[in-house]
Amino acid sequence: MLGASALQRLGIATASTALALAIGLVVVAAAGYDPGTFLADMFEGAFGDRNAIGRTLKFTTVFILVGVAVAVAFRAGVFNIGVQGQFIVGGFATVVSILWLAPLLPGGTVGGLALLALGTVAGVVAGGLYAALPGILKAYGGANEIITTIMLNFIAVGVVGYLVEGPLRGEGNRAPNTARIPEYVRLPSVVFDSPDFSIVGLAVALVVVGIVSVVMIRTRIGYDMVTSGHQEAAATFSGVDAGRTIVTTMTFSGMVAGVAGAVFAIMIQGYYSDPGGVATYGFDAIAVSLLAANNPLGVVPAALLFGGLDSAGTHIGINSDVPPQLIDGVVGLVVLFVAAPELFRMAARRTGLGGESR
Repeated sequence: MLGASALQRLGIATASTALALAIGLVVVAAAGYDPGTFLADMFEGAFGDRNAIGRTLKFTTVFILVGVAVAVAFRAGVFNIGVQGQFIVGGFATVVSILWLAPLLPGGTVGGLALLALGTVAGVVAGGLYAALPGILKAYGGANEIITTIMLNFIAVGVVGYLVEGPLRGEGNRAPNTARIPEYVRLPSVVFDSPDFSIVGLAVALVVVGIVSVVMIRTRIGYDMVTSGHQEAAATFSGVDAGRTIVTTMTFSGMVAGVAGAVFAIMIQGYYSDPGGVATYGFDAIAVSLLAANNPLGVVPAALLFGGLDSAGTHIGINSDVPPQLIDGVVGLVVLFVAAPELFRMAARRTGLGGESR
């Protein structure tokens, strides 16, 4: 794995995915269900009709953004396991800023566009600042970023959960939700007539992929991040401030996670609910990034796979008698098989096994 090229790693990930699905079908058969029907239902749920495709692309949009957020950090040798928390904080900041600013701006298209922009900026800033904190602790305090980012995930869930259940709960809401953002602050329905998906959201995700790719590959900042992450001694010798670069990497990663939170809040929810019930996009993003070999461009097809799996699981759970636990088990096998080779590779690089060390 240490000597494998990006193309070879992508091939290993693809083979791992196929093997996981094959084993999953064996499990489905052992549980007493028809694996052929299960596989057909998966395809129908992911790509069977316009609604299924729209649902798949909805999940894919979020997976692209959170996957790129993880890829930025992992590619630079920093383990940002806190994308879930940054995603939550970014989405919450987006909704709150829109609700606070809406009375101050005119309604209609102009006001809606202004609120969309301001809300997204708020999400980006909040996500970036929340990620900068563990970056500072690692760079200047020697704290392990894996531990601090995991802890900050729980803090984000707890604090935002308290706010939406108490001080910022929408008036008259039975469920712990904020008020809904105004109807004119929505992404337009183009191509797909869906209340929770807009092709504009997918376009935003693809633009972010392009920007991140250019920054990581074509700029001095991106070069410093990757070099500092993988060859810290060489980077320091060449004049790179390793500590500052770690903070920059985490902040950049958190900013992308903030975009993901903003798109999720605006396009899918339209309000913010107790994050304890929010899907675990930030954790699934780790597998998405690993499947893409931590390449921002490779995240797009990897996110499409995971978006299809989530869409298929939703369809099967509603339209068949297959237990949802079995569906989650099959998806879990895919995550496990995809993550294992890259995790071994990353562990080998850090420990010096295989003839290469940090």
